Amino acid sequence: MSERDDLSAVRQAYDRWAPVYDHDQNPMLALEEPRLRKAVGEVRGQAVLDLGCGTGRHARWLAAAGASVTAVDFSQGMLEEARKNSGAAAIRFIEHDLRTPLPFSARAFDLVVSGLVLEHLEDLLAFFREARRVLRPGGRAVISEMHPAMFLRGSQARFTDPTSGQLVKPGSVPHQLGQLTMAALSAGFTITAIHEHSPDQELAQRIPRAEKYIGWPMLVIFELEAPG
Repeated sequence: MSERDDLSAVRQAYDRWAPVYDHDQNPMLALEEPRLRKAVGEVRGQAVLDLGCGTGRHARWLAAAGASVTAVDFSQGMLEEARKNSGAAAIRFIEHDLRTPLPFSARAFDLVVSGLVLEHLEDLLAFFREARRVLRPGGRAVISEMHPAMFLRGSQARFTDPTSGQLVKPGSVPHQLGQLTMAALSAGFTITAIHEHSPDQELAQRIPRAEKYIGWPMLVIFELEAPG
């Protein structure tokens, strides 16, 4: 399969996932969102870029917290869902493939946020270089990703199509934690924190699908800084 065909398959899968993405009791989303919010901190008055925004789940709270938000994704289906949500009018949504250079000038943003995107990208260094390029000196990036340990459990992004009942896997690249770390450093970032998270019993009670992963590394969040 060519890279173009592979990308098309991933995009089509996310187009199918879009209508149920925010509502299918995904333990990864439940684990990730509050922890990414905490890592991001105060954003009022900041220019923020959300890379791989999906349904806009991070873009919405960022805008509500007072940030000026630009959000990009390659899936038309995801962007259609994002634009339906309350608060979407305050967000600039752009369709863009993260495998290509970002359509923004250098030093355009104070903060880059990206949630659970890297497993769909082969070239980690290109992603981090572009994130670094568009950040102002002293700017920050907060990047979440499925923990590489999840691949040892045979886990990857997946969903059940509500129409056909088919289990769909958009396609994932099993990066190692060292690869993620070195790509960020090689792109010129300073790593200020790496957080590794596992589901607990409380999360499993709310979302039963999390139970089999209790105590297992499920999520990693990188806090990065663009040196001045």
